[in-house]
Amino acid sequence: MAGTNPRAARIAALIQRVVASSIEHELHDKRLASITVTEVRVTNDLQIAKVYWTQLGHEGHEEGERKRAQQALDQAKGHLRSLVGHKAGLRLTPQLQFVFDEVPGEAHEIEDILAVAKKRDEELARARATAQYAGDADPYKHDDEPSDDFEDDSDEE
Repeated sequence: MAGTNPRAARIAALIQRVVASSIEHELHDKRLASITVTEVRVTNDLQIAKVYWTQLGHEGHEEGERKRAQQALDQAKGHLRSLVGHKAGLRLTPQLQFVFDEVPGEAHEIEDILAVAKKRDEELARARATAQYAGDADPYKHDDEPSDDFEDDSDEE
């Protein structure tokens, strides 16, 4: 998407700034109160801009709030596009597509998994501190120790 074309990357950054500030200052919709624009990706031909967003919701009501916010964004899409076109000064303004960003939610899940793994590591470290060897501490033979084998069998005859 915007990785190979520097102009597309600049336009994506501009679109992100314009959309985020417009949501915060110009659109007075309560459904958009806790929206954060996380990223914008523009196609290399500058026709489509995918606006990734996330929302801080109330515990247990995230799904409904997300649907209402998506509706509000879809309703404001034309107004936001005209603002982007006006501020960017582009001849052709990209179409805006709003996509809910799943990454922050997945990041919390990963943090929870890492916390459980850290707890297990601490438990293993405590168990390791009091652990004893099942046999000798060093089961390998070394050259500096005397051997129990008979070295000279000729004395017995």
